[in-house]
Amino acid sequence: MWSGKGADLKLFALCSGILTGAFYSVSTLLNQMIMSSYVDQEMNAGRIGLTLVIAGMVGSILCGLWLDHTKTYKITTLVVYLLSFLSMVVFTFTLKLGIYLVFFTAGVLGFFMTGYLPLGFEFGVEITYPESEGTSSGLLNAFAQIFGILFTLIQGKLTTDYDPLAGNLFLCAWIFVGAILSALIKSDLKRHSVNMEAGRDVSSGLKTVSLQKKGFFRFFLS
Repeated sequence: MWSGKGADLKLFALCSGILTGAFYSVSTLLNQMIMSSYVDQEMNAGRIGLTLVIAGMVGSILCGLWLDHTKTYKITTLVVYLLSFLSMVVFTFTLKLGIYLVFFTAGVLGFFMTGYLPLGFEFGVEITYPESEGTSSGLLNAFAQIFGILFTLIQGKLTTDYDPLAGNLFLCAWIFVGAILSALIKSDLKRHSVNMEAGRDVSSGLKTVSLQKKGFFRFFLS
């Protein structure tokens, strides 16, 4: 498994781990970033976190529905990855421009970053089929946890020693690298191809049965 198609999985796990780890880091340090930028905004800091979560729930549902409808695995994951990067950049440079603007930018950030999660798991299953889904899901989750811990520690240190801008720029740089690597992943949809082939076989079988029935009735009526 770890040669050939395994290389695609490891590259994708790296990309997915970077973005998911960045989201974990932002979620963990969001309160610290808000409190460093605004005075006496503890209540709004919590509400911004809630906005991030709710927007993420909506993003996960909509992105999952879109992927299920279009089956465009690579292009969808790449577009959402790039939009997550742009959202992170906007969030970074508008963090101190107004608390209510942060509500909006944090919501957009949560929408795309959390929306990427179901896309990542589905794409991981596609490129490793017929291996167990637990293998790809477990690897993606492990990479996400590792990057989440590392990013949280480093971003927290940068935010404490300098300011939130330094920590967020650190994440922006890594997400940009992840987006570039995502474009290099081959879109080999093994599971989708097998399902399409099975669907054609079933359709062909039904047509054969239908023709046999028609032939029988013609013989019976003649």
